[in-house]
Amino acid sequence: MNSITKVDVLVIGAGPSGTIAASIIKQAGLSVQIVEKMKFPRFVIGESLLPRCMEALEEAKFLDAVKAKHFQQKDGAKFVMEGQVCDFNFSQQFTPGWSWTWQVPRAEFDTTLADECVKMDIPIHYETEVVNIQIFSDHSVIVVKTADGNEQKIEAKFIVDGSGYGRVIPKLFGLERASSQAARKTLFCHLTDPNRSAAVEPNRITIFVHDPATWIWVIPFSNGNTSVGYVGSPEFFEQYEGTPEEQFRQLIQAQSELRDRFGNAEMLWEPRTLQSWSVTTDTFYGEGFVLTGNVTEFLDPVFSSGVTLAAVSAQLAAHLVIRHLRGEPVDWENEYMKQMMAGVDVFRTYVNAWYDGSLFNIFFAENRNPEIMSQICSVLAGYVWDDNNPFVKNHEKNVRTLSRYLTTQKASA
Repeated sequence: MNSITKVDVLVIGAGPSGTIAASIIKQAGLSVQIVEKMKFPRFVIGESLLPRCMEALEEAKFLDAVKAKHFQQKDGAKFVMEGQVCDFNFSQQFTPGWSWTWQVPRAEFDTTLADECVKMDIPIHYETEVVNIQIFSDHSVIVVKTADGNEQKIEAKFIVDGSGYGRVIPKLFGLERASSQAARKTLFCHLTDPNRSAAVEPNRITIFVHDPATWIWVIPFSNGNTSVGYVGSPEFFEQYEGTPEEQFRQLIQAQSELRDRFGNAEMLWEPRTLQSWSVTTDTFYGEGFVLTGNVTEFLDPVFSSGVTLAAVSAQLAAHLVIRHLRGEPVDWENEYMKQMMAGVDVFRTYVNAWYDGSLFNIFFAENRNPEIMSQICSVLAGYVWDDNNPFVKNHEKNVRTLSRYLTTQKASA
């Protein structure tokens, strides 16, 4: 085993959460290293960003590099159910902020952020896995294993765990807990999109309601390809037999809008599955470490909240780590965990309301109130910490009350 490398902050994971945190911490004059288990570029879902991400990307000085990639601009989101359309445009949101963002192939997007970190002299060690962590009063010793099987030690004053689904610290320290979200499964693929030009608003991200418990994402990329994914209960997929490609073809044929657009599309790789992704942890912080992004809690892909929570948690955690290492007091419970949970809980309300049908009543009502839809638009843009927005501050009560009211109105019409 080699001699110990010393660093102020070790970041685990080179995804958006890890790179945003690393950049902000580096800008404060602290030494930072990133260790990443995978080799980049690598595939991951979460291809639709939200405008709230842009503030974190801007502070991390990543915006110019991402703009140079010419990813597909995203100005809102469209929901379709049985011919009914609910169209949100971020320029009409209630909360002041960014009114656009991007739809991105994550392999290219994440590599872009990581490459910018390297340009900032932040070392990134790929194919390097954290296998053990010992925490002492003023530092931690992290044991990592490299691709060639060798083990090395890193001494860090603080650890930011942005390892995503790898969930390094929760697994090592026994912090993982089951989520309250129902188990769901997704089958997804990247397709060529030869009929895109014939579609209405061909470059818009669109969510199709297949049945009350199953939905489909369609995320067009600027490279001409499109990400398509089905999300539903594991039982839903059991009715489709054959290989993943055969199952996917059957699903496309069962949805008229997708059959017309993707019936003759080429699959760029065999469709993949993810299942039972919702998970949480006991705490988002501890002695000498903080958890960011999907390491803390991942809800569901329906409102594209994953990268937003990753970006915002990294942005907030980075500033608190900087203060901590400067000897300033930090109230991690109130300044970090409660703050992040406030946003998670808002998204959770909307995820639950989507799956129990409450949001269908709101999204597809005949006479939608523009002011209310503007407030909900802000949530879908990722501004879930704006307590001036009644559909944030009293999110669960207002969503449920509005849904019941619209149901009553429809029944009495």
